[in-house]
Amino acid sequence: MSGDAALDVLGDANRRAIVHLLGDGDRSVQELADALPISRPAVSRHLRLLKEAGLVTDRDDGARNIYHLRSEAFAEVQATLTDLWGNAAARFRIVAENLEGDDVAS
Repeated sequence: MSGDAALDVLGDANRRAIVHLLGDGDRSVQELADALPISRPAVSRHLRLLKEAGLVTDRDDGARNIYHLRSEAFAEVQATLTDLWGNAAARFRIVAENLEGDDVAS
């Protein structure tokens, strides 16, 4: 999935909190639910969206699934943000240069 799609999924505060927790290590749905102010079913729904976006994967561990972050997916998010910032900085520089030229002409 693209970095843009991952950013869309990360727009939710609960999903960002899950990512933050998983950044400290792999966790089960119950462990995540215990650390968050949302229900276990809500955590499962957020994890499903994070998994569909390619940001997390899971593995079976007996009767439970253990979730972990996909570091390569976050590299894509970082590349998207870098690209967005580079484009914004370039546009800002053009506007600043044009405004500077207007001040000289006045």
